[in-house]
Amino acid sequence: MAAQVSVLGIRHHGPGSARSVLSALEELQPEAVVIEGMPELERLLPLAGHPDLVPPVAGLVYVKDTPSRAVFSPMAVFSPEWVAMRWALARDVPVRFADLAAVHWLALEEDDGSGEEAPVRPHPEDLPVPTRRDPIARLAAAAGYGDPERWWDDVVEHRPGSGLAAFDALREAIAEVRADDEIDRETLLREASMRQVVRSVVRSGAERVAVVCGAYHAPVVAPATTTVSADAALLKGLPRVRVEATWAPWTAERLATASGYGAGVASPGWYAHLHSTWAGPRPDDVVPSWLVRVARQLRGEQLDAPTASVVEAARLADALGALRGRPSVGLEELTDATQAVLCEGSDLPLRLIHDDLVVGHELGSVPEDAPSVPLAADLTRQQRSLRLRVSATAQTVVLDLRTDAGRARSTLLHRLRLLGIDWGSEADAGRTTGTFKEAWELEWRPELAVAVIAASIYGTTVESAAAARVARLAEEAPDLSALASLVQACLLADLPGALGTVLEQLARQTALQHDTLALLGTVEPLARTARYGDVRGVDGSRVREILDAVVVRACVGLRAALTGLDDVAADVARTAVESAQHGIGLLDDETLLQPWHAALADLAGDDAVHGSLAGRLTRILLDSGRLGTDEAVVRMSQRLSPASPAAGGAAWLDGFLAGDAALLLHDDELLGIVDAWVGEIREETFEDLLPLLRRTFSRYERPARRQLGEHLQRLGSGGARRTGGLDLDVDRALPAVHRVAALIGLEGAR
Repeated sequence: MAAQVSVLGIRHHGPGSARSVLSALEELQPEAVVIEGMPELERLLPLAGHPDLVPPVAGLVYVKDTPSRAVFSPMAVFSPEWVAMRWALARDVPVRFADLAAVHWLALEEDDGSGEEAPVRPHPEDLPVPTRRDPIARLAAAAGYGDPERWWDDVVEHRPGSGLAAFDALREAIAEVRADDEIDRETLLREASMRQVVRSVVRSGAERVAVVCGAYHAPVVAPATTTVSADAALLKGLPRVRVEATWAPWTAERLATASGYGAGVASPGWYAHLHSTWAGPRPDDVVPSWLVRVARQLRGEQLDAPTASVVEAARLADALGALRGRPSVGLEELTDATQAVLCEGSDLPLRLIHDDLVVGHELGSVPEDAPSVPLAADLTRQQRSLRLRVSATAQTVVLDLRTDAGRARSTLLHRLRLLGIDWGSEADAGRTTGTFKEAWELEWRPELAVAVIAASIYGTTVESAAAARVARLAEEAPDLSALASLVQACLLADLPGALGTVLEQLARQTALQHDTLALLGTVEPLARTARYGDVRGVDGSRVREILDAVVVRACVGLRAALTGLDDVAADVARTAVESAQHGIGLLDDETLLQPWHAALADLAGDDAVHGSLAGRLTRILLDSGRLGTDEAVVRMSQRLSPASPAAGGAAWLDGFLAGDAALLLHDDELLGIVDAWVGEIREETFEDLLPLLRRTFSRYERPARRQLGEHLQRLGSGGARRTGGLDLDVDRALPAVHRVAALIGLEGAR
């Protein structure tokens, strides 16, 4: 082929590579530009020059039938691919993307059959390469560098654009180290696809072609490196899937390698600074302009950063760069100079600088007319009408559900959660005595664009999609608890139609359910729904009917469910009982409390009930006023008497003392019984019970444990006292009491 094909091997997201690519393009003035990337991205080129397409953005290609199978191709303002694309579009030079097509790429990725949403990842990049011997590491080692990243920065990123000569030298070096590699099939397919595109461009008549691709591929992308028939044979018969492509906003955090994306760079904020400074009127101002930004950041955090210190930090950075033999001052030198001069040796302020400047919080944007599914358009419209700002930085929004705007925002966020679009997560609303406030922490992540597309299979609007999703979840619900949670979710998301579907399913399964513990697990979500629905003006009468039926059936089956249990089963049952008690207590309705407490009272004194459960039931009855203190003292004395097994007594005590320490602090008789029981435990048994006792008392807050210790000390200061029918000399026993108290976590006993 007579055409001139110039291959520019780059580092993805490298500002130095971008600068060199721009210099080479100006020198070559190619008639066509080929960029490494999925060919489906060519559909997005009409919008690539749109002023509202602001990086960081990503080309998103997904399987039409299963949108969760998708692949991102991120681009930043300093990405060589972005620079090459914008250069060509500004001059009406044809642009082609060359790589293995996503129709094949996504088809080759096998579904694990789990039914879970597949993780979304970007298109594979070249540096670093985790699946083969890294050629950059070998070149760096040959040059005497222990860190391949630093070698690349010194040789490529921080050197002025030197035109084609630098790319030719790098291509030759990569070719040498590739010679010993066993190239995997995936890479061979990608490179064959790249050559096919380049051949197509040449056949179209372009005589000067510039190819921008990862440095590892540079030696073999030119068509002459292999035959047409060999590439065709390699690509023949690949599976295909139907795909769609669009632009999606990206974030600076997702460009960082710390986010887990292989296409990232560790310091996108720093690279953006390099790119903008080099492209500005004073390209040599990288160091002073960066330190000015650092000083401004520190001052914003109320930290001293005088101008004289900024000047001194710049001098120190220059000196460090010279001492280390760097071609120019890098981020490492600037960080060391900042810590030494502006942070007085402390690394704490550096964390602020790293998050806000080195990484950054930029969120890209895409034009309104970019290809999107109807659901995404409806979500964007609601975000704007409700004034919920989309940001890559986490922000907390407090909603007042007594206002129309607050309820509308809450409804949207709850609907999105039902759809698996976790834009917001519920946070602590602060101190409030009502249920009229909600707090949400909002943070938009790039992968949510895929979640929106995946949710579009349920409907074209957020409301219709959420309702359809709830109907699907109701059909697939594994138990009553899941259905009860769906009921509450329907009320929070204001989905009355879906609520009816879930309630029908819940009523049907409740009638067939014979597992009492499953019924108990349903009580709290239903009770929350019945109570919380009033705040939103939703009719909860149907929910209350089902709740009444559930409580009655649970009370009837409680004895069979709570007797004859081992330790593990007793813990499960105790959790279920506590959950049901909390739910019934929320409503404070005697029609529910009376049969529930009667059922608990019937079991609390039964020896067939596990000690942990019996103690918990006794405490619930005591706290609710259904059991007198005298009766509680009698039951505790019986359970903790020397005639009863110590392990059973410890389990009963663990259940009884769950909650806060107020009961022991305000009832000397109960505290005295516990104190006497601990003192009477035999030595050979005490070691076995100690872990359980420590766990029981460690649930109390430290101040409460201190008060218990002080209270025990006061009880013992009066000399001998009568406990359990024995005359005890408290003064003689005091050292032993101190030791036992320390062992079980009562640090304040002294």
